[in-house]
Amino acid sequence: MELLTLSRAARLAGVTRGVLQKRIRDGQLPSFEGLVRVDDLVRAFPETQLEDNAELARVSQIKERAFGRRVYERALPDKEVLAARLGALGLELAEVKAGAARYRALLAELGRRLAGHALGAWLKQELEAGMTQAEDERRMLAQEGVMRVMAPHVKVMPGGQEFFVEGADTVLDAALHAGLGMAYGCSAGNCGECRARVVAGSVKQVRHHDYRLSDAEKAQGYALMCCCTALTDLVLEASVARFADDIPLQSITAQVRRMDPLSADMMLLELLTPRTNRLRFLAGQSAQVVLGGAQATWPIASCPCEERRLQFHVRRMPGNMLSDYVYARLRVGESVALSGPVGDFVLREDGARPLVFVAWGWQGFAPVKSVIEHALAQEGAESIDLYWIGANAADHYHPKLCRSWAEAIDNFRYTPLIAGAGLHGEVTQAVRAALAGMLRDRGPLAECDFYVAGDSAQVAASRTFLLEQGLPQAQLVTWVSQ
Repeated sequence: MELLTLSRAARLAGVTRGVLQKRIRDGQLPSFEGLVRVDDLVRAFPETQLEDNAELARVSQIKERAFGRRVYERALPDKEVLAARLGALGLELAEVKAGAARYRALLAELGRRLAGHALGAWLKQELEAGMTQAEDERRMLAQEGVMRVMAPHVKVMPGGQEFFVEGADTVLDAALHAGLGMAYGCSAGNCGECRARVVAGSVKQVRHHDYRLSDAEKAQGYALMCCCTALTDLVLEASVARFADDIPLQSITAQVRRMDPLSADMMLLELLTPRTNRLRFLAGQSAQVVLGGAQATWPIASCPCEERRLQFHVRRMPGNMLSDYVYARLRVGESVALSGPVGDFVLREDGARPLVFVAWGWQGFAPVKSVIEHALAQEGAESIDLYWIGANAADHYHPKLCRSWAEAIDNFRYTPLIAGAGLHGEVTQAVRAALAGMLRDRGPLAECDFYVAGDSAQVAASRTFLLEQGLPQAQLVTWVSQ
């Protein structure tokens, strides 16, 4: 019986991996060492439309609308890569057909020898029933075959992270699009930092590289992920950054790409890093920005899946040197010095519990946005709740983005809350009142992971309240504005 990875099964069923993991935990979907059977998937999701790609198109639209990723096209790969993938699939199909022919011959001979016996009649009945009952499974397997040509699946060991290689992407490109922190340096085939060992499957070099792998590395199956694409499903042995300490400090120079007002007092500043010197970071981390002789550490508001584009949300604060420079003098194309990343407000990837994000005021939204986008790219959360709590409505300076997430993504809820003037004064009472209202419709807190971002007083009061309500300390991640 055909077994599917959770990532591929989720795509075929049009749901997230988190939804499948919940079904598995609840005993509604059997699994075998992290894999699911096609027939079990069909039974668990009988409403799935297998005869077209409507669900895949819907997922693509969601990703593009929700957090402005690159244009998410299901583009065909290079013709040579496509031919190689079709060839590999053809060989596999030929092996399967040869095996099936052998089994049919054995069954026919067995039926002939059992003719006239009750066992022979039972065998014939079961074979005929299997042919009629497996129509949905055959359709799903047919679509799975197309997906393997269009988007080979990659699993990275020992961490177990998964992603798909789509279109003309290299393996490194695809990993970055999925928000994975794979090691890399120049991403141009010069440094060798992105080399990984191909444990299973095959890759094809699609870009020239100057870095030379040793004969021993080649014999062990190593390849440069920035210059190769996947021909088949892959299992790789590579390191993937999961914690803040996994990524070294870097210093780069980026250029201003655009500056867009988000509200009267907030601006979106987007920087573009050099193609061969990107900033590696985890969602939720910050970077030090140097401009006009002033410097500050700002949370990165974008997801690592945005590759070279780094976004910051800049508050208008008259008298602050860096803020004044951004609003009065900064121009598109200007160079900006960056160093980082810093901070440990990063997504926990050790489970698929529901995620609850609490962003306090204007300070807390940027780091929360980055982590949410990473969670959406990973598709591993069972559900996501965002509570943006401001002193007034003006603190919700990016409401359209939040509403678009809620409208486009299943199991995502956005709730804006107003805490009143006390949020900027004696915050404890205001914070406790806002959180108490937020928790009225929630189940046990121990079933969720909480991410809270704001100023020091807001975060301290939030921590105290949530722990009092039964949230385990290990399931609370906080970010404090500097």
